[in-house]
Amino acid sequence: MRDYKHAYLGSYLVVLSIRRDGGDAMPNTLSETLVVCLEQALAAPLASCRLADSGARVIKVERPDGGDFARGYDSLVHGDSTYFVWANRGKESVALDLKAPGDLEILLRIIDQADVFIQNLAPGAVDRLGLSSATLRARNPHLITCDISGYGRDGPLRDDKAYDLLIQAESGVASVTGTPDAPGRIGVSACDIAAGLSAHAAILEALLLRVQTGEGSGIHVSLFAAMAEWMAVPLLHHQHSGRQIWPRLGLSHPLIAPYGAYPCADGGLVMVGLQNDAEWRRLASVVLSSPDLADNPDYATNVARVENREAVDQLVSQYTSSVDLDTATGALRKAGIACARVNDVRGLAEHPQLRNLVVTTPGGTALVPAPPALWSVPAAPVGAVPSLDQHGEAIRAEFGTSS
Repeated sequence: MRDYKHAYLGSYLVVLSIRRDGGDAMPNTLSETLVVCLEQALAAPLASCRLADSGARVIKVERPDGGDFARGYDSLVHGDSTYFVWANRGKESVALDLKAPGDLEILLRIIDQADVFIQNLAPGAVDRLGLSSATLRARNPHLITCDISGYGRDGPLRDDKAYDLLIQAESGVASVTGTPDAPGRIGVSACDIAAGLSAHAAILEALLLRVQTGEGSGIHVSLFAAMAEWMAVPLLHHQHSGRQIWPRLGLSHPLIAPYGAYPCADGGLVMVGLQNDAEWRRLASVVLSSPDLADNPDYATNVARVENREAVDQLVSQYTSSVDLDTATGALRKAGIACARVNDVRGLAEHPQLRNLVVTTPGGTALVPAPPALWSVPAAPVGAVPSLDQHGEAIRAEFGTSS
């Protein structure tokens, strides 16, 4: 039997010694960890991708007839999907027909040796296959299981299928996004991303817990719960103000003013964001050249500015519309006022602060944004994006019989 306390403490000591000795690359901290995934789309693949980035061996089990359906979302990255390329680097792909006894047995053999099992299939699918988390942990008491669903393991909607945009609607986040005229979709898969990163954090906690106990854990993360947590401020606002509606203000903030986008003379938009009344006094005196506004009771406090939002926005717009975007951002920064350009995707692609990873795909290479955490040593290189069943023959030979 594997000694999990020794294995993980040993890895931890290796990390400490590498950092202490001034090693020039981030060690693969999860290099002794085997992760097996029945995953699709984004939430679960994102969680397992982060584990792969840390050196875990991640075996991605896919359907023989097309694999992870995210492979077919588009074909823009050298013939591969943008979603798939982003969230599946560093994994091994094996195509298994889990309705075939032989292939199911191969999967069970992998799980018997695994440290982590992640799945986000449709509600009830793993139960019908005999792969429920409770069943798998009974087979392998050291296993950490992570189920990702739309609505959770309990409650009246637990059996509903759920995708990102549906959860944006059901959770209320779409109601606080958009313009006064209509709700809007967050322009990226926010619910999937929130659930995937929550799952990743919980799995790391479970690995640390296993160091202490030697036992695995069962984790369940839902897209709805992940987005409900993101909705904490509108919920608290509703519960304690008695107001039903959290106002939709486009690129403005419902509780702070001025905090929004203002037009410049060259057609650009500059975001101006204040956090306190001292910043208002600096904005009024230094940028707007109107020191008389600094202590005007209509504007002196944030509460007053929110009540007089239209007038405040007009004052700021009068200045920004008289100068170009570069002049506006320069003056605001010089005065110590937080500001930003309203960029499009091209602006992000060309942004000097953007850090990219070079990822190898079956058809070439691609740049993807680097994970946000920066370590004091360089990160280890990331693995390649697999083609469907790229590692199938080797995995079948290792865990079952080749076919």
